Amino acid sequence: MRPDISVFGRYTYLLTEVVWGTVALGLLARAGALRRAAATVLALYPIAYVWDWYTLEVGVFDIKLRTGRELFGIPVEEHLFMIVVPSLVVGIHETLHDRWS
Repeated sequence: MRPDISVFGRYTYLLTEVVWGTVALGLLARAGALRRAAATVLALYPIAYVWDWYTLEVGVFDIKLRTGRELFGIPVEEHLFMIVVPSLVVGIHETLHDRWS
């Protein structure tokens, strides 16, 4: 059975980004990879932004349980998503690499 996190209403998506962003930050700090993650995020962000904006614009997906605030045509939560996901990937990669080297 999955926990029902929709109790957070319009802050549900934002809260999930904060939780996973905290996990990513912890992994990156532990691995000493904050700069590498920042470089990765900066490189991927423009591509992710255009991709996200387009898919929202044409109706590929609809985001429920969000704050309703937008920045540059997309929800603020999506901006966080585009930072959190590559940061989490780099954090996991660096943690595994450090462990197995």
